Amino acid sequence: MEENSSKEKTRRVNKRPKKESNRIFKKEKVKMIPLGGILEIGKNLTVIESEEDIIIIDCGLGFPEDDMLGVDLVIPDMTYLEKNKEKIRGLVITHGHEDHIGGIPYLLKQINVPIYATKLTVGLIQNKLEEHNLLRSTKLTVVAPGQTIKLGNMKVEFIRITHSIPDACSLAIYTPAGILVHTGDFKIDYTPIDGEIMDLGRLAELGNKGVLALMSDSTNAERKGYTMSESSVGEVLDKLFINCSKRIVVATFSSNVHRVQQIVNSAVKYRRKVAICGRSMINMIETARKLGYIKVPDNVFIDIDNIKSYPEDRLVIITTGSQGEPMSALTRMAEGEHRKVQITPNDLIIISANPIPGNEKYISKVIDDLMTIGAEVIYNALEDIHVSGHACQEEQKLMISLIKPKYFIPVHGEYRQLMAHAETAKKIGIKPENIFITNNGRILELSEEEAKFNGTVTAGIILVDGLGVGDVGNIVLRDRQKLSQDGLITVVLTLDSASGKIVAGPDVISRGFVYVRESENLMEDIKKLLRTELAKCEEKHVTDWATIKSVIKEELGDYIYKKTKRQPMLIPIIMEI
Repeated sequence: MEENSSKEKTRRVNKRPKKESNRIFKKEKVKMIPLGGILEIGKNLTVIESEEDIIIIDCGLGFPEDDMLGVDLVIPDMTYLEKNKEKIRGLVITHGHEDHIGGIPYLLKQINVPIYATKLTVGLIQNKLEEHNLLRSTKLTVVAPGQTIKLGNMKVEFIRITHSIPDACSLAIYTPAGILVHTGDFKIDYTPIDGEIMDLGRLAELGNKGVLALMSDSTNAERKGYTMSESSVGEVLDKLFINCSKRIVVATFSSNVHRVQQIVNSAVKYRRKVAICGRSMINMIETARKLGYIKVPDNVFIDIDNIKSYPEDRLVIITTGSQGEPMSALTRMAEGEHRKVQITPNDLIIISANPIPGNEKYISKVIDDLMTIGAEVIYNALEDIHVSGHACQEEQKLMISLIKPKYFIPVHGEYRQLMAHAETAKKIGIKPENIFITNNGRILELSEEEAKFNGTVTAGIILVDGLGVGDVGNIVLRDRQKLSQDGLITVVLTLDSASGKIVAGPDVISRGFVYVRESENLMEDIKKLLRTELAKCEEKHVTDWATIKSVIKEELGDYIYKKTKRQPMLIPIIMEI
């Protein structure tokens, strides 16, 4: 009996369906849709969409190109989010840099979405929302590294990584289709300034569990080797501070909290007071100090208005302007236009930053201007006074090796950087057909069976000019460019409403075209031409304003181009009495 019972039990066990213990992924699909940050550096915004739920990763801004005259900021086109706002479950932020949080106020003006971020990042977002009067209406939730939050049918785990700002995190997104990992901006720093070491163990655990796709920072994908530790900058700073009898002015990124901490450390070590210059720098340091991310003894910081009360060899000024921005504090100092800081030959200027591509000429001019005054200038070509916050190729290899993704998606970079990162992934063993270089607006569908591009959504740029958002477009930019290159000519004349005859004018007013006093003959010739053409209109009894304006533009435009090879903007103004 016992033997038969045992056989029966075995039979029943064998009839049970086999567990799919090796099945890591599911048949469901998840969409990854970048709306910014691909084929560019800046305005990062990525949409993760699963069934009826959407999670947004980051919402940053970019800075205008040279041809975007007068434009202050560039943000992603958020039309897709506006159309699908009922699906949005939350906005999760990787870290507090402008290219990841700068677009948040503009999103919140369209869609009220809850925000999840680490403590310092939330503090920086609060500052932005206060400026835009959005703080009270926004739900901000502080998430600690290692914590997981549930958003619709997905969960997001925040994983500590190292970058040039504290509290930076990678994100593990648990979707019905599988786990997605977004690295955020990262480098692998084994000796971080704040002692908060990157959670490589957790990343490895996720890799062992099975990751469907990895989206990874590509900024330094062209650079071989490793990025130096941030702590190496402190050693160089100490070397520059020791035995220095000059006033020290250090320019760096306002968002580089670790760099500011090291500057403060050197100032304390060599008994110097620290003054802060530049609004963004002041805001960042105040927030970081309040939240405990910059540690400094009492009475080290002094007001910039009080610097004349201290000997120059006991002062450090931390300022913005490391990129030579035209209106920044360092640029104004170099031009002798700063109201509170005058550069002298007794100043040591340390520019603790690398030029962002495109800014080289601005930085070179600032350095030249400072040296012309007689100041000593130290920059990265002379000393290793800056290290990047982004991973080089060997660190990227380690990240891919730990995560072991089925699909690899390089993000956060221009095309050549994405391509270089793709080549690195191939060397690590990722199959070429499983690597996807995407574009803003392309829908990438991911599942266990396959990954493929499946259509596009609206994506692009919105230009912010003063308080105007999106009211500056291609036509306005084209007009500004024309005005900046060739200037403006306005033709004013008055017509009799009854007869259609000219009773006054034409008067010709020019701006940015020629200096009138030195070109009186040309201006007189222009008036003669206009009188002739307007007389022809009178003879033909042409009284339609649109026709007269068209004649003025066409004939005057041709004449000016023949005489000057310029094409100024022409604006005819007709008044009627």
